[in-house]
Amino acid sequence: MKNKLGLFARKLRNNPTEVEKKMWIYLQRKQLDGLKFRRQQPIGRYIVDFVNFEKRIIVEVDGGQHALNKRQDEERDACFRNQDFKVLRFWDNEVLENPEGVMGIIRNACVPPSLSPPTRGGESK
Repeated sequence: MKNKLGLFARKLRNNPTEVEKKMWIYLQRKQLDGLKFRRQQPIGRYIVDFVNFEKRIIVEVDGGQHALNKRQDEERDACFRNQDFKVLRFWDNEVLENPEGVMGIIRNACVPPSLSPPTRGGESK
């Protein structure tokens, strides 16, 4: 089964959706803060759209069919959480209409913004 899953993942990589192509433009070649993402990557018995193994972040881009498959997505997400992955899901239209916002959410999940240093006596500067 593992070999079949790998072959299917390769087929998906070679035939991405338009939204996956757009997302990959932002994630490939460590363009997002030097983070390495893989696309259409098998993890267990599933294939994820994008993953960063170092930060344990999975990014899924969902079309309309996912509104009908919500239960299956919840099962997948639970499986990934059990493997210490965090799953970020975005609707296709979010990626198309607000790619910078989507990348900001992914960036913050991978590299949370640092907290400002505490000030003396609780005073703000």
